[in-house]
Amino acid sequence: MPDYIFVAITYIPPQSNLTMLDSVLKQYNINETLEVQTLKGGLINSTWKLIGKNKQYILQKVNGDIFSSPTDIARNIKNIGDYLHLNYPNYFFVGLLPTINGDVVCNMPDNGSYRLFPFVIDSVTYSALNNPQLAYEAAVQFGRFANHLSRFPVESLHIPLPNFHDLSLRFTQFENILVSGNPERISEAAESIVFLKKHSDIVAVFEGIKQNPNFKIRVMHHDTKVNNVLFDKDNKGLCVIDLDTVMPGYFMSDVGDMMRTYLSPVSEEEKDFSLIEVREDYFKAILEGYLSEMKGELSTDELKHFVYAGKFLIYMQALRFLTDYLQNDTYYGSQYPGHNFIRANNQIVLLQKLIEKEAALQDLVRNY
Repeated sequence: MPDYIFVAITYIPPQSNLTMLDSVLKQYNINETLEVQTLKGGLINSTWKLIGKNKQYILQKVNGDIFSSPTDIARNIKNIGDYLHLNYPNYFFVGLLPTINGDVVCNMPDNGSYRLFPFVIDSVTYSALNNPQLAYEAAVQFGRFANHLSRFPVESLHIPLPNFHDLSLRFTQFENILVSGNPERISEAAESIVFLKKHSDIVAVFEGIKQNPNFKIRVMHHDTKVNNVLFDKDNKGLCVIDLDTVMPGYFMSDVGDMMRTYLSPVSEEEKDFSLIEVREDYFKAILEGYLSEMKGELSTDELKHFVYAGKFLIYMQALRFLTDYLQNDTYYGSQYPGHNFIRANNQIVLLQKLIEKEAALQDLVRNY
């Protein structure tokens, strides 16, 4: 067994002991002394950075409770990488490393699935945005990713999370829980429920989009938070990462998630709602960055719904948080009493702020 030096460890799952690590790395023919760092920040998978004498790697254990078919997801990543390498050889893509048997994922009996990526030296990621230039660079990368895959056979993609951004379904789930959910919580959330019902026109617009042939089903990332972009040491975007949720979808999923997570200086966890705002300079950064790559790909109807993309995603997340709260926190869990209620109302306030500025933001789109 090679030597391991564990540093920066805050948590090691019981499965990730030395014997398991050794067994996994043998499948990749890695037998050198390694420094192992546990990386925090990801909410789903367990991630480690492996530092060898000449090479560095990222090792992940896929969360099988969320992703039921890690091999299919790995095949998505490989097929996308192969397509980009063939059609855009200069595009920087961080692909999976194969096992010694040529497999895209290492399946360990009774211990889950692991995958290995090369670590990009001198790259950085950010958990939050502190200037609009970073938002611009991130939007460029997500736009470039979508643009380069605009001719990719989207129907060939495995769908890791069915109905993930189906707003109509999320609204139906919300309505159903108003009948079967926790009566005390339903009473407590009455004002929030009224607000979400009042803005159900957002769902009606989505229903129209599904019938409109001018809205193309594309290869979308579906998780466009800034921490899913690699930057170089000069804060220029390198590429998008974390492709677990890549699947067919509408452009609103990626643009909307950028708006939801970039526009406000505080996250969905913020309890002080007075700190929530919609920063127009960040909206402009998203608009200019994304359209620098995708303007020629988006239809006129899609461009007219650019601001709607933010309403679509923020409204859907508010629905999901409140639905979970009303069914006693069975999906997201709760770190303190009322956690998901706080999250839901945080997103409701963000949606209110976006609606207040909708006309001004539409002008920015028209003037681009």
